[in-house]
Amino acid sequence: MNIGIITVRGSDYHPNRRLSEAAAQQGHKIILLHPYRLCPSLVESKPEVSGQPDVGSIDVVLPRQGATLGDSCLALIRHISLMGIPLVNDLDSILLAKNQFQTLQVLAASRILVPDTLFVNSPEGFKPAIDRLKGYPVVLKQTSGRQGKGVILLKNELTLDSAIDDHLDKRKGLLVQQFIPPVGRKDIRVLVVGGKVAGAVELKPKKGDFRANFHLSQKSRSIILSAELERLALKTAGAVGLEIAGIDFIVGQDGKAMVLEVNYSPGFKGMESATGLDIAAKIVEYVMTSYLKK
Repeated sequence: MNIGIITVRGSDYHPNRRLSEAAAQQGHKIILLHPYRLCPSLVESKPEVSGQPDVGSIDVVLPRQGATLGDSCLALIRHISLMGIPLVNDLDSILLAKNQFQTLQVLAASRILVPDTLFVNSPEGFKPAIDRLKGYPVVLKQTSGRQGKGVILLKNELTLDSAIDDHLDKRKGLLVQQFIPPVGRKDIRVLVVGGKVAGAVELKPKKGDFRANFHLSQKSRSIILSAELERLALKTAGAVGLEIAGIDFIVGQDGKAMVLEVNYSPGFKGMESATGLDIAAKIVEYVMTSYLKK
């Protein structure tokens, strides 16, 4: 079985390397598809892709471009689907997960608890939004970001104007979100693969930071999820329509869990390191059993 991965990263990038190793161990092959080296085309109204490698030899594709996903990559993803090649995480779910506010909208509609969040797309909207959240501090977030980037703690009004100048793009908007102090909270990352929890870790912000992200702190420990949190993780992935999902929870001092973010192409270096689990093998096994041609 040939498994394509849409990525701009090379074979030494952790997820690509580990997935390649896991696939080889199970008798399959990973083929990296660089979205800027492939050209989707319509010839006689039929979808084709030119460039290398040959997309026609691929049985199934995992889009893993992450938050840097742009129109070129989206065109390639749709084109691959039109060619009849299955996608693990379809285009609709990717488009939804790509936008953090739209993801929160869908989760809230599914009665999944999310942090108080206001979407602002003009300078005039910030002060009313901050007042609605009962004042400073608040968190500003880009609608699309990765590895904790594009997330800012706004402590007071003195830095508001500079934050607006530096980060507001009216076409994309910004999220103004309630600040939940690190003290007394738990930050949990859950990886869901094919309707099952593949692993879970608790993350710790590095000293002086409020963001709990493995790429920033390099701190995580394996945990066993409660049945309630496991159900919530599966419900969250299902609401967004993702077969593979990284879900970030915050559990407050009151024990209530809120979904902070959902990622359609989660990294798993920290997950494998903390848990000792072979996450790459779990992903390949799911792809194989779900999409291997009979």
